[in-house]
Amino acid sequence: MPDDTGQPSPTDPARQQFVVCGDGAVARRLVAELVERYGVAVTVVLPSSSDHLVSESADFAFELEVPGRLPEIVTARRLTAEILDQAGVRDAAAVAFVGGDEVANVDGAMIARELAPDVRLVLRLFNPVLGEGVAAMLGDCAVLSGSEIAAPAFVAATLGDATPTYLRLPGGELLRTAMRSAVDPAGVDVVCGLADTTGSEPAVLPSDQASADLVLVRAHGRPRMAPPRRRPRLLRALGLVFSRNLRLALAGTAAVLAAASVLLAYTRGVNLAEAAYLTLLATMGGAEAEPTAPLTEKVATVVLATTGVALLPTVTALVVDSLVRARLAVAAGGMIGPIDDHVVLVGLGNIGTRVLEELHSVGIRVVAVDRMESARGVGVARALGLPVVVGDATRPETLRAASVPTCRALVVLTDDDVTNLETALSGRSSYEAGRTRSAATGPPLRVVLRLFDDGFAERTQRILGINESRSVSSLAVPAFAAAMMGRQVIDTISVGRRVLLVAELPVGAGSELEGRYCHDVNQPGGVWVIALRTGRAGQTIWSLPRRRALVRTDRLIVLATRAGLAALLPRTVPSPDAEPLADVAPLRLLAPAPRDEA
Repeated sequence: MPDDTGQPSPTDPARQQFVVCGDGAVARRLVAELVERYGVAVTVVLPSSSDHLVSESADFAFELEVPGRLPEIVTARRLTAEILDQAGVRDAAAVAFVGGDEVANVDGAMIARELAPDVRLVLRLFNPVLGEGVAAMLGDCAVLSGSEIAAPAFVAATLGDATPTYLRLPGGELLRTAMRSAVDPAGVDVVCGLADTTGSEPAVLPSDQASADLVLVRAHGRPRMAPPRRRPRLLRALGLVFSRNLRLALAGTAAVLAAASVLLAYTRGVNLAEAAYLTLLATMGGAEAEPTAPLTEKVATVVLATTGVALLPTVTALVVDSLVRARLAVAAGGMIGPIDDHVVLVGLGNIGTRVLEELHSVGIRVVAVDRMESARGVGVARALGLPVVVGDATRPETLRAASVPTCRALVVLTDDDVTNLETALSGRSSYEAGRTRSAATGPPLRVVLRLFDDGFAERTQRILGINESRSVSSLAVPAFAAAMMGRQVIDTISVGRRVLLVAELPVGAGSELEGRYCHDVNQPGGVWVIALRTGRAGQTIWSLPRRRALVRTDRLIVLATRAGLAALLPRTVPSPDAEPLADVAPLRLLAPAPRDEA
């Protein structure tokens, strides 16, 4: 918004400096988002644990792939007041701490607050309790969790496109996504058409809202999910005691006794019932020597006596082994019996833990796999009573231990793309081999991967037949960038690999939007207004009026793509020369709506 000199206003984001602290995937994508989408100047504080600060700085800049405008990079072994001051925190509009070390993020935020009491802070934290405390302590501070933002997209990809995504607005309104064909017009209100998914690539926020088959509706409650099918308690208890080795031993013993009964019935000329009685007596040590008995009967008696000597200690040992294994499996949270129609989730880091909790909350049975006993999600899974397999998921035996051949989906969420792809291919082979052995029929294994590179993910889906792939940083970064720009991103909605942001934007005093109409804000493929919050406490208008102009006390709730939100934000920036509210002409607020342009 230009001022009276014709120059951009100091409140214009293009004139402001932003600081990003961190060196991971979220930091790289956040810097690229700020530079490419919002066109702002960015300084990166790059933590380093080595002496090769210059080379690490060059590597970070090379990985950004930001054309034409590289950010300034400051490297340091740890965040200090001197380093943050050198990065320009005192004059920055916003500072983001998005490193993987949560303690370092909180410490850096406190240092930044001491240097600049009014700077906007954005923190990346996994722990929600810690996040609430930090946000309350630091004032103008947004605390976001990348895994919490991205988890619903992975859950939707795991369960299929028909699975609804729920989002609750700050006022308490509950919205959900749905396929238009499954919407009951008498029971819910369609708020907005999200996308037309009939083509090879989904067309988001189409101008013809009736063409959108994926819609956003106002829900009046969250349906209860059917509880997962569980085997009867008696069968589960028997499965714990009678392990596979014990079942084989008992089956072998029964086969020997049956053969001996048939043989005695033949040699002595008695019926099978009497022969079985004699066989059991001989096995239990009740046989008496008969020198005149035929050779066949003598051999059978000796075999039965030997079997009886070995039977009791063998069965006792196997029962004890089964009980010990079962108790250890229960204590460790491992598999304690056969399972089917479940989700195998590999990787129990931040995002894996969130997805695990989401799947469990909607009644989906999950078997968790991680190579580290100390992974964050192992304790969470065991606390929820979910089985955990500790092992290398790229090995077929680990996947078989998680019952991949009978699962409904394989979700691989480690932080290494190569490991994820290797696990997915190994899991698909194990699934197909298990189906072949059991002569089972059904759909192919649904595989969902976490992949960082978008191009690699698209080629993987197209060539290798992987169902879905998502990037945590790609899903989460738009919310971090919008928070740095001072806008509240309520939630995100994943449509394929694209992300729609649900944001609440104030109409700035004297901004371009003041005096215009809601339908003037809509940009097909970029921005769509879904609701209007007025200055009256708690009032939200869902049926948008066409003859009411926007005023500075209004707040818009919009659905937007990343580019659409970036283009909309400058239109909401208040003007330093805005007229006082009392001087705004009342007729301007009730002016007739202009005709839509062709």
